[in-house]
Amino acid sequence: MIAVHSSGSDCIELRRLHRFFGDTKAVNDVTFSVGRGQVFGYIGPNGAGKTTSMRILATLDLPSYGDAYVDGFSVVNDPELVRKRLGFMPDAFGTYRDVNCSEYLDFFARAYGLVGRHRSQRLQWVLNFTGTEGMANKPIRGLSKGMKQRLCLGRALIHDPAVLILDEPAAGLDPRARIELRQMIRQLADRGKTILISSHILTELAEVCDSVAIIEQGQLLATGSVDQIQAERQNQLELTMRILNRQDDVIEALKGFGESVLMDNAIIDGQFIRFGFGGDMSAQAALVTHLVNSGFEVAEVRAEKKSLEDVFLQVTEGLVQ
Repeated sequence: MIAVHSSGSDCIELRRLHRFFGDTKAVNDVTFSVGRGQVFGYIGPNGAGKTTSMRILATLDLPSYGDAYVDGFSVVNDPELVRKRLGFMPDAFGTYRDVNCSEYLDFFARAYGLVGRHRSQRLQWVLNFTGTEGMANKPIRGLSKGMKQRLCLGRALIHDPAVLILDEPAAGLDPRARIELRQMIRQLADRGKTILISSHILTELAEVCDSVAIIEQGQLLATGSVDQIQAERQNQLELTMRILNRQDDVIEALKGFGESVLMDNAIIDGQFIRFGFGGDMSAQAALVTHLVNSGFEVAEVRAEKKSLEDVFLQVTEGLVQ
């Protein structure tokens, strides 16, 4: 079959991707692209179609319709070229209990055709980068969950791929291990790797990803940078104010400011009051001026946008197939 090479600067591209299992539309007309050197977050509830999409990208499954491209090559027409350019870290991975870390990585280096000095250099680099050099001769059965995750990342990196697909890489890790994994992902992106990462830890995705996509029941619901998706669905802010005096009167004073103050779900906790606000920065400043001129001592004002978790809950309905 003739190779089909996709032109452009995108390193991952899904074009109208479909994958059906009987009547179940696991992936239903999904289209998005990821630029070279970017970290892309793939978000959705269990059963949304994330893993199916990633398996297709990793050439472990074929689409029913549509196509996907990795570093410009079609997963349908050129799977061998895709595999040379891609490292896949699944949510569940196999390790061999009776080999050590160095032997495990060396096995996969040989499987990718690395030989001689180049194989030794890649092996040493991966051990250093993943922080497993001190455990090179330690049997895998003695590793913690965090170190096994590092080892699996090293396996995905051993052949120096342009693209990494990481399915729930932080699952089950302690806070320190998650922070260190996030740092490694950012370093790889800085080196020019393109990374697609699926995770249920949305606060961490918001910190590390350049852009995200939200999928549910096989359909793409939103895509773009975290700020863009938040802005598109941000019809109001949440303001928290600390008022030092006359707390009993502040509700009426806020209501008197106008329709931009939304008091339906206001919460008062001692000196603090939290409420919705539909105005911009100038309107916030005007509100503070209004309260001060009315004799209130405003000691603190804090505006909070919707988090990625808030947006996720707003966009999705928790449906499964």
